[in-house]
Amino acid sequence: MDPSTDPSPSTSPAEAYAAARRRGRYPELARFTGELAFTFDDFQVRGCEALEDGHGVLVCAPTGAGKTVVGEFAVHLALAEGRKCFYTTPIKALSNQKFADLTERYGTGTVGLLTGDTSINGDAQIVVMTTEVLRNMLYAGSAALDNLGYVVMDEIHYLADRFRGAVWEEVILHLPAYVRVVGLSATVSNAEEFGEWLVAVRGDTTVVVDEHRPVPLWQHMLVGGRLMDLFAGESDTGEAKINPRLLRRVEETARMHAPAGAGKGGRNRRGGPPRMPRYRPPSRTEVIDRLDRAGLLPAIVFIFSRAGCDAAVTQCRHSRLRLNTPDEVAEVRRVVDERTADLPPDDLAVLGYWEWRDGLEQGVAAHHAGLLPAFKETVEELFVRGLVKVVFATETLALGINMPARTVVLERLVKYNGEAHVDLTAGEYTQLTGRAGRRGIDVEGHAVVLWQPGMDPRQVGGLASTRTYPLKSSFRPGYNMAVNLVGQLGAAEARGMLERSFAQFQADRSVVGLSRRIDRNAEALRGYADAVPGDFEQMREYAQLRRAISEREKALSRQNTAARRAETARSLENLRKGDVISVPGGRRAGLAVVVDPGLDQMEEPRPVVVTEDRWSGPLSVADFPAPVEPLGRVKLPKHVELRSAKTRRDIASSLRNTGITRPKRQRRRGSDAASDSELVELRRQLRAHPVHGMADREAGLRWVERHERLAAENDKLERKVAATTHSLARSFDRIRGLLAERGYLGDDGDEVTGHGWTLSRLYSESDLLAAECVRHRVWHGLGPAELAAVVSTLVYEARRDATAEAKVPSGPVSEAWRETVRVWTDLVDDERRHRLDRTREPDAGFAWPVYRWARGESLEKVLTTAETNGQELSAGDFVRWARQVIDLLDQLKTVLGKEHPVGGAAGKAARSLRRGVVAAAGEV
Repeated sequence: MDPSTDPSPSTSPAEAYAAARRRGRYPELARFTGELAFTFDDFQVRGCEALEDGHGVLVCAPTGAGKTVVGEFAVHLALAEGRKCFYTTPIKALSNQKFADLTERYGTGTVGLLTGDTSINGDAQIVVMTTEVLRNMLYAGSAALDNLGYVVMDEIHYLADRFRGAVWEEVILHLPAYVRVVGLSATVSNAEEFGEWLVAVRGDTTVVVDEHRPVPLWQHMLVGGRLMDLFAGESDTGEAKINPRLLRRVEETARMHAPAGAGKGGRNRRGGPPRMPRYRPPSRTEVIDRLDRAGLLPAIVFIFSRAGCDAAVTQCRHSRLRLNTPDEVAEVRRVVDERTADLPPDDLAVLGYWEWRDGLEQGVAAHHAGLLPAFKETVEELFVRGLVKVVFATETLALGINMPARTVVLERLVKYNGEAHVDLTAGEYTQLTGRAGRRGIDVEGHAVVLWQPGMDPRQVGGLASTRTYPLKSSFRPGYNMAVNLVGQLGAAEARGMLERSFAQFQADRSVVGLSRRIDRNAEALRGYADAVPGDFEQMREYAQLRRAISEREKALSRQNTAARRAETARSLENLRKGDVISVPGGRRAGLAVVVDPGLDQMEEPRPVVVTEDRWSGPLSVADFPAPVEPLGRVKLPKHVELRSAKTRRDIASSLRNTGITRPKRQRRRGSDAASDSELVELRRQLRAHPVHGMADREAGLRWVERHERLAAENDKLERKVAATTHSLARSFDRIRGLLAERGYLGDDGDEVTGHGWTLSRLYSESDLLAAECVRHRVWHGLGPAELAAVVSTLVYEARRDATAEAKVPSGPVSEAWRETVRVWTDLVDDERRHRLDRTREPDAGFAWPVYRWARGESLEKVLTTAETNGQELSAGDFVRWARQVIDLLDQLKTVLGKEHPVGGAAGKAARSLRRGVVAAAGEV
């Protein structure tokens, strides 16, 4: 029984009465809490009560706070009401984990699992699934949706994910109104905004926000071998103060060592004083030993590199570090044997199985995306059970996997994002350190940052104390979404649905401030108009005439300038060696003799001259206000060496001896303003205008000028608002235009064609490219292995730091690959014309490995070949990409049918890939 609803001997009569009323009002919550052995927190109670009251719920709470309890209560309510509940997660590993938890509680007959390529008891009353599976069900109008009462969306903040976030919004917008949505999110600073949107699109939704961590988190820095608190008390404003002892320690350590990137210690080459030694951070084994002595294990050490994680385990294996007792080692061996029983014995060596197992027995392991799924799941189980004491992990571990620790260690505050090394954000820091502190086990959690030269504790303090993590939508329409929306709703209703998305909701909110400025400006414009003496519109007409006159005068001036420059340039082109000219002004004013005409077919002439005062250099059109006429000639030698001072002196002397005098200063040619008919007419209109003779004309024109400037600013703001509002619907219309051109929608973009229905069931980042390759018969005639190789190019994406050149098998694969790239090039041209994001370029980096695997070659040969070709492909990477290729092949088989040339080959290709470690692998 939940102590919060069960009166105890110390409970007051009023409290006992309130508890009894609560039990009467929320009978299902009372039954649910009675089955659990812990006391609910207030936010859990509020979330569950809102659900039993018939509301949708959004729960935002820190990692490890226990928000999944509210999701599990939705499962309880569904069972009590005889309705279905779908429990959705962003990744398959989380789906597996939740499926195991719910099966243990409710039994195998009640709970099912659907993750795209895995289907267990899919018609069960409670089904755990990835969010994509539910999205596909909604588009297909699946009968499984009948009697659906609740949908739990775990980790709903994933809708900010750049690549997959749109799926969450699609589900929320498409679910029938009677389905109650339970959103479980990490702490975000705009939970109320997200809740307002949920109310707008789903109806009554209760937002429950809890920022309190159930297990307090202490922040530390490890400076050398010394572990120190990051904070020490609070300032007068209530903000946490950086520990002054830590600041002193960091300053002392920094003074005693060379800065980061400096050379090694020792005497310098000139025999001067010895250089300061470089800072040597504690080794990973020293860090673990320090944490162990302080009672801070188990720990997760975040290293933002797969290779770094693997290297850390190797360092520990080669040290004397032993974190497990003999009994624990025996239990590790039993779990490992059970978890890896399906792995082919011949592949164990190439998988690095024995080294991995040795590390587990010592109590250490790596956890990253390149790990074999079976290895990753084993590490997760052993860590949760306390049989692995230290996990070296990349940031992917922070994405929802249930692996809390007593301590989280960050080796650095910088990570490589695929393009550059960037600082961790406050949100990333909080998500990573949020793993520290196991509820019900630890009294407190600990976050430790390893100090490095150049790292300021104040920077760490800023990351640890920031509480602003806004949730931003990444939703945008795509090709598959467009044909599904048109097929289900029609174009008009689909546009309306897009207008209701969280992305458009946020976009519209972003212009609220602009709209207020537009309103304020409009009020000011009215004030300016009222301040103008006389008739405002007449004053405005007069100001426009003045502007027209000014613009015409400037245009004539520009024309005259251009004509003069062209005429002057032609005169310079006619100059010849020995001509004497007059430079009319500037520092070189006076007579000069041309020693080189400086002619250039691509540019204006720049004659090189020698002046009376022996200066030599090039002149340009800008030095002459009018065309140049030669005044005489000076005889010059055939070769003139201008670097010689004697030569310049002789030429200057010859110039003075010619007796040529400098002409009077040239006047710039006047403009054609007096004879321009348009300008004459504008000036006549100005003089005849009623405002021309007003006494307070200039004062009125100043108000008009202010009005026009503000009106122009307001026009810009209104254009910005117009570009933001309805932006998704406009993008949707551009997609419809392209799809209609290519035959996936009818000419009016409001009807799905046969090719469109094929596209509607292809869920891939390159969905339209896949459909185009099928439509143009690019993949016809390929065998299973050949098709797997070509299809992989639409799935695989090399890591951004990869440098190996992609190769494909020769023959049919090479031809189909070239045709696939040609279709992609065609498509990208159309996308550019329609102002759409371009489809990702096909990547042939996985073609050879998947081709060899489909042909039955061994894992060792496949990985060795990849390494020979310069590819960095771990066994885990290979399995992950192979399963994604299988997923797209399965889609092609289902959509096209086994009688279709591509559909039949796709089915055979998928079967050929499902063997060995790929078949034995758990969900990715």
